[in-house]
Amino acid sequence: MSLAKEKPYFASPTDYEDDFHAWAFEQAELLRLKRFGELDLANLVEEVESMGREQRHALRSSYRVLIAHLLKWQFQPSRRSRSWQLTILRERGNILDREQDNPSLKAGAEAIADEAYRVARREAAIETRLPLETFPLGCPYSLDQLRDQDFLPE
Repeated sequence: MSLAKEKPYFASPTDYEDDFHAWAFEQAELLRLKRFGELDLANLVEEVESMGREQRHALRSSYRVLIAHLLKWQFQPSRRSRSWQLTILRERGNILDREQDNPSLKAGAEAIADEAYRVARREAAIETRLPLETFPLGCPYSLDQLRDQDFLPE
């Protein structure tokens, strides 16, 4: 007694290039149903890897915005505002949330913050109109300070 091959779940599967949204939901349904032979594995693997990269990118972006605002706060005290303070608070919250959800990113946070600092330093120089040399070459804030909801450089 032989088993007949199952009919494809989707009569005409959505192509990855034509409609990503529909493609993603179809791939999720095939995974739920354990219909692995019908998966678009090449694109699925690429998308899963991309999701991991996006988490790192988002964390680096939050560190960049946070550090730039801390530099502005420290080096341009006459321009301090509630807006800067709210941005600092928001980005710290984003960092804490993302690191809690992704422990492997938290473990690599020092390197991520160092990467973010190079860009944050330039952004702070442009926004404050202070010479780039005004700002230290390396990040002057520790990870503990960056994560501390109450820390503001004076």
